[in-house]
Amino acid sequence: MRGGFIGSRLYLVDGEPGAGKTTFALQYLLEGVRLGERCLYVTLSETRHELAAGAKSHGWSLEGLEVFELVADAHELDGESDLTMLNPSEVELTETTRKVLEAVERYKPARMVFDSLSEMRLLAQSSLRYRRQILALKQFFVGRACTVILLDDRTSEGPDMQLHSIAHGVISLDFKSPPYGQVRRELQIVKFRSSDFASGFHDFVIRTGGLQVFPRLVAADHKPDFERALIPSGVTALDTLLGGGIERGTSTLLIGPPGCGKSTLALQYAAAAAQRGEHAAVFAFDETKSALLARSQSLGLRIVEGADAGQIMIRQIDPVEISPGEFAQVVRSSVERDKARIVVIDSLNGYLNAMPYSNFLTAQLHELLSYLNNSGAATFLVVAQSGMMGSNMTSPVDASYLADSVVLLRYFEYTGMIKKAISVLKKRTGGHEQSIREMWFDADGIHLSEPLLRLRGVLTGVPVELAPESQPASRSSPPQHGS
Repeated sequence: MRGGFIGSRLYLVDGEPGAGKTTFALQYLLEGVRLGERCLYVTLSETRHELAAGAKSHGWSLEGLEVFELVADAHELDGESDLTMLNPSEVELTETTRKVLEAVERYKPARMVFDSLSEMRLLAQSSLRYRRQILALKQFFVGRACTVILLDDRTSEGPDMQLHSIAHGVISLDFKSPPYGQVRRELQIVKFRSSDFASGFHDFVIRTGGLQVFPRLVAADHKPDFERALIPSGVTALDTLLGGGIERGTSTLLIGPPGCGKSTLALQYAAAAAQRGEHAAVFAFDETKSALLARSQSLGLRIVEGADAGQIMIRQIDPVEISPGEFAQVVRSSVERDKARIVVIDSLNGYLNAMPYSNFLTAQLHELLSYLNNSGAATFLVVAQSGMMGSNMTSPVDASYLADSVVLLRYFEYTGMIKKAISVLKKRTGGHEQSIREMWFDADGIHLSEPLLRLRGVLTGVPVELAPESQPASRSSPPQHGS
């Protein structure tokens, strides 16, 4: 909202039951109480006791908050009285409105919440009368220095456009239940007069302490401001293959079948950055932290966990328990707060599972990578292909055009053994070798062979050894410049 609500205006917050409207309203009013403002909660649907119970679940107290209840008394519910709380024939809408206005005159609040408009709609019985009452309510607050939030639970058929046209601003809360995993919640600012705002849908969660909103990431809001330089991996042959190293402010896609060494390569760059005194962040979707640390130790990679310079932050991500917006916020915190210069997302397959709708994966991934590039971080994306050998290898998503560099890993058979091959298919920011090298791991780390000049068809999985007279004249391959 570019700063918050504009004071002394009337706003509408709508959403289906369970969307988080009451939590939103209480959080807004209790912030006003914390700032020393007079705040009023007018409720036609919940008692003060019910509101207090909801507040307690978030660790809040209603102390300092005025709660005005317009609910039926106990004697009206004992069966001897025909009068009910919201019987239009007996309880007039004007009488309900009058009581609300009297409460406002008495408390003189700076912030007020009216919960909810569905009861007002039932009392009105006609859309014309309902609109007139809302307009009268709006006119009453003109010049009273009170910011009003109206809650609506969408009990009318379709969106209530009358409310949307009357309110100065409209915030919509929605939630969806995926086939598996937690509920995905989204917030949208539909309207906000006299102010700029971040449009589109923004992920949010309801946790102890209230709503946490994760604004949609817009890469264009973050301009690049860093010095470009090559980032070495700590493995000389790997840097040679990549034309000197990976450039800061670029993204690299590590793609290949399961178990071929993609995650280890990314971890090597993180460990090398930590040894240089920089901070690195690893987000593991597929592997547990304990397994990752055990594997790195067996390869001689020194990992010191932490959020400071010279340390690596390893966060295990559960894809069914996190939304793309929250994940983007976690990454932003690592870059902006902890100054991470290496970011590893392992893997893109897990990130795909975190998406409620896979059609938007490419767009969100593009924004995230663009933001990281503008921040000067070097990003490594791991993609596991289905299949192990041959030409039938497929990827869950084609992100190769989004990455600045693409490193391909493959298994191949040679002399009765399964070996690993590594090659660079693309590097936008400079030259790279065209050759294919063998790669292996041991307790001393990562090793690469000289270019495999005697083998043809390594990427097919079953190479053919060339006769000596068929070998290339030169043992080195000329660098290929980026596309």
